[in-house]
Amino acid sequence: MTLIVSPDYHAVPILEKNGIRWIPPSQAKRQDIRPLRIGILNIMPLGENYEFNILHPLGLSVLQLEPIWIRLESHNYKTWEQNHVDDIYQTYENATREQKLDGLILTGAPVETIDFEDVHYWEEIKTILSDARKNIPSTLGLCWAGFVMAYLEGVNKLNYDQKLFGVFELKNLDPTHPIIGELDDIFYCPQSRHAGIADEDMEKAAEEGRLKLLAYGRQAGYTIFSTVDERFIAHTGHPEYNATRLADEAKRDKDNPAVMPPENFDFNNPLNRWRSNRNIFFTQWVRYCYLSVSTYDMTVDPNFMVSSIESQSKSKI
Repeated sequence: MTLIVSPDYHAVPILEKNGIRWIPPSQAKRQDIRPLRIGILNIMPLGENYEFNILHPLGLSVLQLEPIWIRLESHNYKTWEQNHVDDIYQTYENATREQKLDGLILTGAPVETIDFEDVHYWEEIKTILSDARKNIPSTLGLCWAGFVMAYLEGVNKLNYDQKLFGVFELKNLDPTHPIIGELDDIFYCPQSRHAGIADEDMEKAAEEGRLKLLAYGRQAGYTIFSTVDERFIAHTGHPEYNATRLADEAKRDKDNPAVMPPENFDFNNPLNRWRSNRNIFFTQWVRYCYLSVSTYDMTVDPNFMVSSIESQSKSKI
């Protein structure tokens, strides 16, 4: 439906180019509806360039969303423009002080080969996720953040000898699930990571009632899973990526002997084979957040359902 962003936000032109509606905060305040407040804790390198990858699928929801950009206090965003961080990002504490978040997205980070306790912002991440699990209906963890969620349930990652890089096939393991149930039985997703989780460790966690396994790939492993209480949903791939983002990573690493060319993806002719499933995944997650919070202070029809996702899932990227 509509994103609430400042008129001078750097991604407004590309939002408009891709048919994503937006309104300024001043207009949103005059409306009789409360938008969903979706926190986005962004720790990706070159994060300003990455933001549109998250906003694009979120902006296809039929619900009105207010993105709340969140930064870590214990992290130095050295590949970012500092003015950009200062202008639109806030701490988690500030973001949740006066109003609740209706959903939280925690992005990946280029630290997947480092032991969790050795990541310099590990304690802050743990504190945020502990609070989120109590107070936010759903937290979505992407790539490294997905590994964090598994680790907090007692399942550790392992480092790969060779980076998993490219576009890989996944099988939907739960067609009745409220978030991934609408995805195809077999779908594709970008992967760009140096670590993973052993299949047997994930299966043991599921047998012991610690995790729910939602999607699996022969090469990618158990890529989508959730905690049993459904508060955390993890995707260790990069469903948010557009083809340009994946191609840029491939071009960046083409002369790096430690990184093989991406599988099932030609960065000189980047075709997006995961767009529809990406869009459905994010809009279903937003729908899940909405239905979880519709019992408090939502001045919209509580019977309103997101039923036209398929018609919203096409875009130019």
